[in-house]
Amino acid sequence: MATPTTNEGGQETGSGFGRRGFLAFLVAAPTLTIAADLAVEQPAEAQIPSLPGPADILDLGDVLILAGTPTAHMLVLEVGEDNRIRLHLPRAEVGQGITTAAAMLVAEELGVPLSQVDVSLADARSELLFNQLTGGSNTIRSIYGPVRATAAAARARLVTAAAAKFGGNAAKFDVRGGSVVAPDGRSATFGSLTTAAAKVQQSAVATEPKAESEHQLVGKPTSRIDALAMVTGKRQYTLDLDVPGALPTVLKRPPTIRGTVKSFDDSVARAMPGVVDIVAIDSGVAVIAETFGQAIVAKDQLKVTWNKGTIDELSDADIKKKLRAAALPFVVPPLLTQHVDAEFDFAFVSHAPLETNSAIADVRADRAEIWSSLKSPIVAKQTIAHELGLPENKVTVHVMPGGGSFGRRLFFDGALEAAKVSKKAGRPVKLMWTRIDDMRHGRARAATHHKVRATFALGNVLTYEHRVASVETDFRHGLGEILTATAASLPVAGNLSFAQTVFLTTVKVPYNFGVVTELLNEVPLPMNTASWRSVYSATTRGAEEIVVDEIAKKLGKDPYRFRRSVLKDDKQRAVLDKVAEAGEWGKKLPAGFAQGIAFHEEYKSRTACLVEIDARDPKKPRVTKATIAVDVGRPINPRGLEAQMLGGLTDAIATVLSAGLHVDKGLPLEGSYSQFHYARQKDTPRDVRVFVLPANGEPGGAGELGLPAAVGAVANAYARATGTRPRSFPINFDVDFDPFPR
Repeated sequence: MATPTTNEGGQETGSGFGRRGFLAFLVAAPTLTIAADLAVEQPAEAQIPSLPGPADILDLGDVLILAGTPTAHMLVLEVGEDNRIRLHLPRAEVGQGITTAAAMLVAEELGVPLSQVDVSLADARSELLFNQLTGGSNTIRSIYGPVRATAAAARARLVTAAAAKFGGNAAKFDVRGGSVVAPDGRSATFGSLTTAAAKVQQSAVATEPKAESEHQLVGKPTSRIDALAMVTGKRQYTLDLDVPGALPTVLKRPPTIRGTVKSFDDSVARAMPGVVDIVAIDSGVAVIAETFGQAIVAKDQLKVTWNKGTIDELSDADIKKKLRAAALPFVVPPLLTQHVDAEFDFAFVSHAPLETNSAIADVRADRAEIWSSLKSPIVAKQTIAHELGLPENKVTVHVMPGGGSFGRRLFFDGALEAAKVSKKAGRPVKLMWTRIDDMRHGRARAATHHKVRATFALGNVLTYEHRVASVETDFRHGLGEILTATAASLPVAGNLSFAQTVFLTTVKVPYNFGVVTELLNEVPLPMNTASWRSVYSATTRGAEEIVVDEIAKKLGKDPYRFRRSVLKDDKQRAVLDKVAEAGEWGKKLPAGFAQGIAFHEEYKSRTACLVEIDARDPKKPRVTKATIAVDVGRPINPRGLEAQMLGGLTDAIATVLSAGLHVDKGLPLEGSYSQFHYARQKDTPRDVRVFVLPANGEPGGAGELGLPAAVGAVANAYARATGTRPRSFPINFDVDFDPFPR
């Protein structure tokens, strides 16, 4: 079966256009479909004056780009008879604005208004291998070249078709406003040329993308193409879809993490109004009803006997003890030099996207169709096919826009559950996780413990050692397909190998700190963890930026000027200088107020953050002002980049000051936003300025960039305002609520 889908502007496009266009590739048809065919060029590595770390040589984004290079040419762009351009993007839009940026690249190359470009999210395409994973701040870096090349190839074929139609030298034709214009002024719309353009075997003009110096749209602040649809309710998320026969479904879940169903009594629940069916799967008992309200009420009447979970006897104190014991020892003894030693603890943190985990599944005897917001849809499709006992080509997985993710939707547990329930019930289902489910049984950033030692003499840092002990971060989604997901699941060094790879290719010290060593040791506790925005960097670099302030104090140096003196290159210093100047670093503030400053570099991008905090009441601190400078090499949409930096700042304010999960005997206590104290609007500064530095190279990553520097800046401001040295985060972490029943 199929259901109408919508583009990012909320317009119905129909379900068959993408398949018909793809099958029409390079044949006469009313749709011109183009695929890029090129190798992704890698930017040259910059020379730096001190020894580079692994992430300086090859970062995680580079790894993902290299993995996706063999299928980079398989992007699909359609020019339809209706004169609209449609890009099928093999990534997940979860609020980060990638569909707008991709549409800008297409519009730039084809010389059309942005409003003429539609971007839809491609269904799971197994043939893309590693190239349909949304993560690692990698989307723009990986699609920048292929999308431009795809659109340039389409432009060249349209011009060739127009030259054949009107006669004359194709090089003299122009493209503007959705038409090809001949030298004598005659014109033909793209839509009228698609059939002829699809027959073109050799373009008569160059197919190279435009020179970046010719860009008119790319690099200009641009509003999101889906903004109107979102604020008017036209944007369709998973649960907005009207799939025939799919009924609301919720699960009663165990009282501890990863508990399973042993037995259940549904006699009371089954007789309640609106209840259609009740079935059990391994992770819970599903109630299918006419409304979600009826399903939730009936779910609470189920009597379930549970098998134990995986950490039933563990609470925060136990986990912290394990982490402290797992921290690897230092190498350099602080015997002959001055030193700074510091230890830090960071709590578990919920991803807490506004849209809870949800999926629709229609499983039949011979096929299955799934709808969900998925950042790794290929491995979702492959796993669901295996679980259902169906051939992979009989499972269709539609990627829906997501209401937030922050790493959560790398896992597809909701889609898998929906498929299992649908198969067992023999009907389509519309599965929703409640907010309590999402907080307690969803994924979380792993708790970590950090030990740092820096030695220094004569004003110079001689050694820097950072030891990170973390609860295992789950990477069993692999690179987004079944082979690497299976490798990550191997009992010996499987997930551990992925963890070390991610750590080494993301975390790095940007300062000249002499001999630098950073080591990760993970404790394999079987919990529901996942990459949370910035993965290891938020805590590792956040802790480091606190230590940098403390080194500067020991040396009698200003925190800003000390950073400036030890940063490795001019691009780094440029963003730091910008925030120091624009944020008026060093200005006098009343007692209880203070500034904090920090720097971060990752994914070929760099940023600095300066905040001001009011901590007159240390239990209720509030960031009142923030100044951020960001250099991503080549910004596609500066407005979207500003939004990313604001998001990182808000995440930092929340997780440094108030937001975390308390684990008590195998389950988080928090079950709602009223208990998980993420920053509210009142907690965010009214005065925030984001400065996007001019283009100076290839695009870098941005999705995770803004968090680590903001973590350091907020923590440093709090320390200066209160005269304390915070070591445990969030700083204010009381259980000031009555937990929901288990």
